[in-house]
Amino acid sequence: MNIYISGISGTGMGPLALMAKQAGHNVYGSDRNAGPIVPELEKANIEFEIGNQDGSFFEKQKIDWFVYTSALPKNHPELVAAKAKGVKCTKRDEFIEFLVKELGLKMVAVAGTHGKTTTTSMIVWAAKKLGIPAAYLVGTTLGFAESGKYEHGDQFFIYEADEYDRNFLKFHPWLSCITFVSYDHPDIYQTEEDYKAAFAQFESQSEKIIRGGEIDPLLKLAGKARREDATTAMKAIREMVGDTKTDEQIIECLNQFPGVGRRFEKITEGVYSDYAHHPEEIEATIEIANEEAENLGRRGVVAIYEPHQNTRQHEVKDGYKNVFEKAIKVFWLPTYLTRENPELAVLSPADFIENLADPGIAEAAEMNEDLARRIKNLRDEGYLILLMTAGPADAWLRQIFA
Repeated sequence: MNIYISGISGTGMGPLALMAKQAGHNVYGSDRNAGPIVPELEKANIEFEIGNQDGSFFEKQKIDWFVYTSALPKNHPELVAAKAKGVKCTKRDEFIEFLVKELGLKMVAVAGTHGKTTTTSMIVWAAKKLGIPAAYLVGTTLGFAESGKYEHGDQFFIYEADEYDRNFLKFHPWLSCITFVSYDHPDIYQTEEDYKAAFAQFESQSEKIIRGGEIDPLLKLAGKARREDATTAMKAIREMVGDTKTDEQIIECLNQFPGVGRRFEKITEGVYSDYAHHPEEIEATIEIANEEAENLGRRGVVAIYEPHQNTRQHEVKDGYKNVFEKAIKVFWLPTYLTRENPELAVLSPADFIENLADPGIAEAAEMNEDLARRIKNLRDEGYLILLMTAGPADAWLRQIFA
């Protein structure tokens, strides 16, 4: 079957392209800008275009299935062209469900407001190290493996099941791991009750359920949140391997977990980047950073924070009150704006800072030469620099310390 994937080089769609190609399908695609999965796509000899998304490809090649993200507008040229050609058009969740059934895989799904990428990656890491035959899709880059994979003979499918746009409700997993549930995505879920009801439905569609929150005392990874994720991963692996591996073998493997892209990722000595953009997630990440700073003999944590989505910030604004209390200093960047409600006023850094328990800890900042100079100096003075962002600040930080 000929598959065309829009947004193919991003961490959401790129791994799916890799898995579909390995499953025997012909895969093509495009992206507006080059994303982090480009090197993996090139290595897999997948044909794709960057920049050109005018729909002309559908005149050159017969496509059976057009796969797109929730972010694609209804008038996008590729979607319009595909529909005009009578091509089947769906979001990625429906295509993933098809692949799982076609390949006869048992789905191990990881869901939750946060922690799901790290937990999914931990399960993938352990599966590889312990020889478990498992396909997988992870929404990030992995330093130890490709981001998406399928091989003939795989029995399981490890998947990061995203609740955005209710995508995860397409699935009926063999095993579901629920990391942590706290209200998010107000543009999709009007109320907290609606959000939690979606998770309840997801659980009802799952054959087996593992809930996060516990910590195995033998897990030694830095940070309470990481140890919670590792405990959830350990329980999932236990279900997958039965009696063929001991708990000690699984724990030893997870204690060697090297981390993944943008989840407390080390950019250079004393500088880390993380995807945290929700109050509970931020607090947990700062805790991890403080443990790391202590292990490295650094003086404390200096945080740079770029909020994500103004619509979300109106819902979580009051949740920031105490989450930065373990940071020495906070540089608060303007909100990265995506999928916004135009009727909502855009909150400024000052709007957030004045609500902190200690407003003196934070200051409004911009991604400019002055901030770059200051964080370089603070790193050199012995502080651990922690960026938390789901937006362009990650690329900015990498450029500074390139």
